[in-house]
Amino acid sequence: MSDFDTDSEHHFDAPDARHKTRPPRPQRGRAVFLMHLLRAASCAAVVAVSGCAYYPYPVATSAPASFDRSFSAAGGAMRDQGLAISVEDRASGTVVGGIGGGTVTARVLQQADGSVRVQFDATGPRDPALIDRVSRSYDSRMGR
Repeated sequence: MSDFDTDSEHHFDAPDARHKTRPPRPQRGRAVFLMHLLRAASCAAVVAVSGCAYYPYPVATSAPASFDRSFSAAGGAMRDQGLAISVEDRASGTVVGGIGGGTVTARVLQQADGSVRVQFDATGPRDPALIDRVSRSYDSRMGR
């Protein structure tokens, strides 16, 4: 007889009577994986966002500059650039400062429409870029 006798008492294909067959379970493996993936993505998003700093964009004010603020900024800009102030007359709106034999004069004028006009003039400066630096310093002080 051969090893694979068909008359044998042992049949491997027949279900064992001792084991009950269960109905198939729904596949929960994929759902559990997706839930873990969603949790991990949520945690990563929270960590990424918490590390970001928000700096609001500065909003320019639309209100016209006041005479007093412009006058103070003109004198301060001249001091920022190392000029020694010799005249600071708020009534006439004039600030005069000197450095190295040169003189810078600032005139602050109140216009008829309420706006303020500031003008810088230089005479005899050895540094031709001085007036530009004073003007940039004034703009900085005015928030421009």
